[in-house]
Amino acid sequence: MFGFGQLIAILKKNPKKIVFTEGEDERILEASSRLLASSFLHPILVGNEERIAEAAEEAGFNIRGAEIIDPDKYDKIDEMVECLCEIRKSKGLTPERAREVLKKGNYFGTMLVKMGIADALLGGATYSTADTVRPALQIIKTKPENTIVSSCFILVRPRATGDNEVLAMADCAININPTEDELVEIAGEAAQCAKIFGIEPQMAFLSYSTYGSGAGESVDKMSNAAKKAKAKYPDIPIDGELQFDAAVAPKVAHTKCPGSEVGGHANTFIFPDINAGNIGYKIAQRMGHFDAYGPILLGLNAPVNDLSRGCNAAEVYSMAIITAALA
Repeated sequence: MFGFGQLIAILKKNPKKIVFTEGEDERILEASSRLLASSFLHPILVGNEERIAEAAEEAGFNIRGAEIIDPDKYDKIDEMVECLCEIRKSKGLTPERAREVLKKGNYFGTMLVKMGIADALLGGATYSTADTVRPALQIIKTKPENTIVSSCFILVRPRATGDNEVLAMADCAININPTEDELVEIAGEAAQCAKIFGIEPQMAFLSYSTYGSGAGESVDKMSNAAKKAKAKYPDIPIDGELQFDAAVAPKVAHTKCPGSEVGGHANTFIFPDINAGNIGYKIAQRMGHFDAYGPILLGLNAPVNDLSRGCNAAEVYSMAIITAALA
C-alpha cells in the first residue's frame, strides 16, 4: 500500500527539478530547506534573490543549493518571450505584452516547465487555483487525448494492521458540473493516478441512487457515464450508478447491487459534480481522519499542482514529492 517512501524511492532513481512559483513564501522556504537536505528533488525558487535569501535567513531556513531565478534578471528571457509568443500567437500576443506577463511568477514558472528547465511545478500558496491552472492550460496544455483538466484527491489513513488504507476521489476541485463524457475522461485519469499510489482501482460512479432506485437527470448522467467508462476501460472494474453505502459496505451492496464486482469494496470514487466531490473528500478528511493529498491536477502534458492558500510547510513538502513523482 501507498507510503511516501515509495515515491521517494522512485525519485531517488531519477531525481527531478520542481519549480515553486512563490519563492519568497515562508512555507515554500521551509519545504525547500527540507528537500535540499535530501538528494531526490531539487527546488527552483521564482522570485527576487535578495528577498528570498533575506526571508530564509529571518525564518532560519537553510536554502543553500537552491536555484533561485528572478524573472527580472533571467538571462534567457528573450528566448522565453519568443517561445511564449509562438505558443500564444493565435491570441495575438506581442513581445511587449509577453514580457509583462512573464514578470508574474505563475506564468514564468510555467514557462520553465514548458522549456524543460524544470520537470514539474507547484503553486498556489498565494495564488488562486485559477491563477495556477490558467497558465498551465495556456502554455503546457492538455494531453492530446484529453479535453479537460481534472483533479484527484488521494486519501490515506493508517490501519491497525500497520499498512495504510488509500482511496482516490475525483473530481473534487476543478470541473463544476462535468458532462457524461467528461466524467469518463475524469475516470480514466483518476484510475491512472490511483495506480501511482498503489491503488488497484475499484471504481464507483456515485449518486443518490443505486441501479435505478432513484430517478432524475443526475442519476441518468452517472448511470450513462459508468456504462461509457466500462466500455472505454474494460480492464478497470467499474460500476454505477451507486450510492456511497452500496459502494463501500458489503452487506449493503449484497442488498442493493447483488452481483456487482465493485459494490462493497470500491476504492476510487467518481462524483457527479464539484459540490458532492468537495464535500465528500472533506468529510472523509475531517471526520474519517484521512490525510488528504491534492488536488492533484490531471490531464496536462506536464505535472502542475495547486496548493491550498491555507497550506502548511508539511503539505508543501508532501505535494512537491507527489508532483515530481508524476513526472
